Amino acid sequence: MDAVRVALLREVLAGTEWLGATRHFAGTLRGSVVSHGGGLLLVGTREYEPWHLAAHLVDEAAWSGTPELAPTLVRHDARPSDPAHLAVGLGRLEAARRGETLLVVAPGEPAAPLLERVSDARRAGATLLSLGPVDGELPAMAHEALPVPDGCELDLDTVQHLVSAAAGENALPARRGPRRFRDRLSRLADLLTAPPPTRW
Repeated sequence: MDAVRVALLREVLAGTEWLGATRHFAGTLRGSVVSHGGGLLLVGTREYEPWHLAAHLVDEAAWSGTPELAPTLVRHDARPSDPAHLAVGLGRLEAARRGETLLVVAPGEPAAPLLERVSDARRAGATLLSLGPVDGELPAMAHEALPVPDGCELDLDTVQHLVSAAAGENALPARRGPRRFRDRLSRLADLLTAPPPTRW
C-alpha cells in the first residue's frame, strides 16, 4: 500500500478510533526504538510471519531518516542458507536485552513456546509491543498493545499499514530540559521581525 492509498484510508477512517489508536501505537514504537538507538526485533507466529510489515518499516526508516525503525525480522524456520535478512531465528529472542524493542504481530494468541521466549525477553529488559491479539497472555504482558478484533472493520494487514506509515511520520523533536537563553532570544527575534498579520 503506497502513501496515497494510506492517505485515502485515513480519510475513510476519519472519526473512528483507529487513526488515534494506530498513531499512538506507532508513536510508542518509534519512541522506544529512537530513544534506544535502534534494536527493533519483529516476530510473528509460525503461521503468520510479518515480513510485509518488516518491508514497510524498512521503507519508512529510509524515507523518514529514522534508521532505528528498520527491524530485524525474527523467523521460526530460518535457515543459515537463507539471505542474511531472512536468516535470523528464534534464538535471537533469547539474546534480547534492555534497550531493544520486541514487536510481536499475530492474528491470535501465539503458541506457548513463543510466549515463553517473549516473556523471557521482557524479563531481560526488552520493551514488548503486541499487535493483533485481543485477549491472552501476550497483550497482558506487553508494555503497549494494539488489539485487532476478528470481524472488525479493519484486518490485521491494514492496521499494519497504518502503523508503519504513522511510525515513519516526522514529528517535531520533543523539547528536552528548560529553554536556554539563546532559544528564548531567538524566539523573541522571530516575533519582532515577523511581518504583521494580514487582515482581510
